[in-house]
Parts: sequence; structure tokens; C-alpha cells
Amino acid sequence: MADVKTEVKTLEREYTIPLRREWTKVSSYKRTAKSIKAIKEFIAKHMKVPNRDLDKVKIDSYLNNEIWHRGVSTPPARVTVKAVKKGDIVHVNFVTDPERVKFARERHARKHVKTDKKSTVSESKKESAKLEDKVAPSATSPSQKDLTPEEKKAEVEKEKSVAVVNEQIAEQQAKAQKHVVMDDKSHKKGHVQRRRTIASS
Repeated sequence: MADVKTEVKTLEREYTIPLRREWTKVSSYKRTAKSIKAIKEFIAKHMKVPNRDLDKVKIDSYLNNEIWHRGVSTPPARVTVKAVKKGDIVHVNFVTDPERVKFARERHARKHVKTDKKSTVSESKKESAKLEDKVAPSATSPSQKDLTPEEKKAEVEKEKSVAVVNEQIAEQQAKAQKHVVMDDKSHKKGHVQRRRTIASS
């Protein structure tokens, strides 16, 4: 018998959903929540979701944020969306993203860049090779030239850690220099706080 693969049908449609007629039915502090629910009900009805189950209608987070952007009592009067149905689940998104949403998507993409493990490993190998090349010419004594590759790698890592520690020490010294000079008021405040802590203990 041949295996029968069931293909998931996708249905894609665009709608302009009127929200004002829905959110005017409720009090002002419930308007935006009612708008979100109205979008789900509209999509469930028009995309023929079984039993009009609102849990099967997934609204994009950027669309949700855009509707909530003006607050709880002033949602937009209408919204144009694109609905994509895969199986029983419908995903709702913007037809064309507003400028604010485009900027948010780009910022999110910049922050959450997925890096390949292979590329990071190869870059780290290249960096270690460069550091070994820098260390090798400076090694003039015969004892350093006779090092095995593992010992060279250990020395390179040691130099990296020493550089990091030196940077941290420099930062701490710079912070300490900022806080060395104290005026009389801050000294008195510190003195009063010390007395309070002694009295409380």
C-alpha cells in the first residue's frame, strides 16, 4: 500500500475589519480588549474556523501592540489584515506594516541574530591563529621557540586573560578616581546614615 500524505491546505485572504461598531458597545476602559476579541471573532467567522474557536485564531504580536498602542480606551476604528489559514489554525498579520512596526521588526532582527556555530568556531580559530603569529615573532629565546602547539595555545590564552584582567583593573581605578573627592554635604549624609545603622543594630 502506498503511503498517502495529507497536504495541508493554505488559504490566504485580506480583510478590512470594522472595529468601531464593536468597541462602541462597551465602556471606554474595555474598548481595546473588545477590539482584539472582535478581530478574532471576525476572522473565525470569515475563515470558517471549526466551531468558531477563538483559540485557533493567532494574532501577530506586532498587530496586537499596534492596536494597544494608543491605550485602553482609544483603539483604531478599522484595521486591514491578512489572514493565512493552515489546517485549522489562522494566523493574522498586517497587510502592509506601518513604519513603527517596520522599525520594531528591524530592531528585533538586529538584536536576535542567529549565528551559525560553524562560523563562530572558524572565526575563533582564525583569531587564535593570528594571536599565535603575533606571539611567534616576539619569541626570541630558544626555549620559547621549542614550545609545542598546545603550549603555545596555552600561552596565548593566558595573555588574553591577562589583558582582560588589566582592563577590569583599569575600569575599577577609573571608578575609584570618580568617587575620591567628597564634598562636606555628602560626608555628613554618610555620617548620619552610619549613626542610624549603629542605633538600629
